[in-house]
Amino acid sequence: MFTRFEGKAWEEKFLPRLSYKEVEELNKEDALIILPIGAVEQHGSHLPLMTDSLISEASITKTMEHVAPDSNIWLIPPLSYGKSNEHVDFPGTISLSSTHLQGIILDIARSLSRSGFRRLVLYNSHGGNVDLLNMVAREIHIETDMMVFITSSGSSNIGDIFTEEELEWGIHGGDVETSMVMAVKPSWVHEELRTSEFPPIKDHAYLSLKNKVRVAWKINDLSKGGTAGDATKATAEKGEIVLLRSAEEMAEALEEMATFEISHLLEK
Repeated sequence: MFTRFEGKAWEEKFLPRLSYKEVEELNKEDALIILPIGAVEQHGSHLPLMTDSLISEASITKTMEHVAPDSNIWLIPPLSYGKSNEHVDFPGTISLSSTHLQGIILDIARSLSRSGFRRLVLYNSHGGNVDLLNMVAREIHIETDMMVFITSSGSSNIGDIFTEEELEWGIHGGDVETSMVMAVKPSWVHEELRTSEFPPIKDHAYLSLKNKVRVAWKINDLSKGGTAGDATKATAEKGEIVLLRSAEEMAEALEEMATFEISHLLEK
């Protein structure tokens, strides 16, 4: 079960709970700042609009429990809105334009840079943000010389608990996301409305959603109900496993980010 703003992440590692004098005294040169970025958008009839942002906050909260106590890793307030225009035909979806979202993230990075911080993690939980974050990360690096890392919630080590079809095409409101929400906020899940719907993708030589030649799409093109995946197989137990594995993997990754420099890519 997830309770917002409680635990080590928020009591010990939440940067804005410090005073400006405390921030002034931090070793900002080596500090790693995490900006969680989610979305408010439809996830079918059974999941809340807050799904992506809820998963992001719950995941990073659990991750911080696995970070070394003396680590110089800090969390800043999550950005709950993302670029969700592929879902705007469904009521309740709130989307920022790509230029506006990029501007917000740039302004946050500039503010951190002015304070002396030089390491930023864009911790994403929404697929529609990915391309934009790749672009804005480079813009931040070029403008401020900050080290900028892009990562996401979830674990890559879940092949033993989800089907191949789910891992390939369960991209929205399916088994994985539903299991995670059931683990962190079960009262927000309408279990009786869960469905199984996979996009009937046909094989083409080049064109696909994932192949070398990609085509632009919105969720209506793929799904009548706004989902892709089998939510009927979701369980809170599977969600707990994903959260734990994600936390353990991400804690290790954050420790690596905290000392990484671009020059390390060229070292033999």
